[in-house]
Amino acid sequence: MVKQDRAIRTRKNILEAAARVFEERGYQAATIAEILGAAGVTKGALYFHFESKEQLAQGVLHEQDQRFVTPDRACKLQELADVVLLHAYRLQSDPMVRAGVRLTMDQHAEGLDRSGPFLRWSQVCRGLLEEARDQSELLPHVVPSVTADVVVGTFAGVQSMSQTVSEYQDLRSRSSALLRHLFPSIAVPSVLASLDLSEQRGEAVYEEIRLQLRRQPAAAVS
Repeated sequence: MVKQDRAIRTRKNILEAAARVFEERGYQAATIAEILGAAGVTKGALYFHFESKEQLAQGVLHEQDQRFVTPDRACKLQELADVVLLHAYRLQSDPMVRAGVRLTMDQHAEGLDRSGPFLRWSQVCRGLLEEARDQSELLPHVVPSVTADVVVGTFAGVQSMSQTVSEYQDLRSRSSALLRHLFPSIAVPSVLASLDLSEQRGEAVYEEIRLQLRRQPAAAVS
C-alpha cells in the first residue's frame, strides 16, 4: 500500500510538472529533460509511468477532466451551463487545465492526437442535451448531437480569443455572454428564465465541489 501511494504521488507530481512545461513551452518545444527537472524525479521514475512525451501529453489531456466533476442538476441545461462556466473558472487558476487547453489547441503539436478532449466534451454535452430533451427543456428543433458540437466549437473559440486578448482574465465574462446568446435558441422560455448563466456561476460551482470533497472520507477522495 505504501509503494502504491508513493507511485500515485510520483505520477501526479510528474503530470503537474509536465503541465507547467507544456503550458509554458508548448508541446513541440517541451523536452523530457525539462519535465524531469521540473518534477525532480529520475528518468527511470518518469519512464515507469510514461513511455514518451506523447504519453505525458495524453496524461495531461486526460487529467484535466478528472479533478472536478460537475454536480448533477435536476435541470440538465443548468448542468450543461455549469460544465462550461466551471471550466472557464478553472482555466484562470489551474495549470493542468491551461496546459490541457494549450495542447488541445496547439496546431503545431506534430504526432499528438488532439481529438480526445473535443470528442469527450462533445459526448458530455450531447448526453446532457439528450437528457434535457427528454425532460422537455429544449425547443422542438434542437438536435442534441449538432448543438453539442456547436457548444464545444464556440467555447473553444472563446477560450482561444480570451487567451490571446487577456491571458484568460476575461474568460468568465466571455463564457457567460456565449451562453446568454446561445441558450435562448435552444431552451424553452420557462427553463431559460430559471437558468443562472452569470460569470460568477463557475466559481460558485467550484466552491460547491470543494465543499463536497472535504466532506468525503479521506479514502474516497484519494
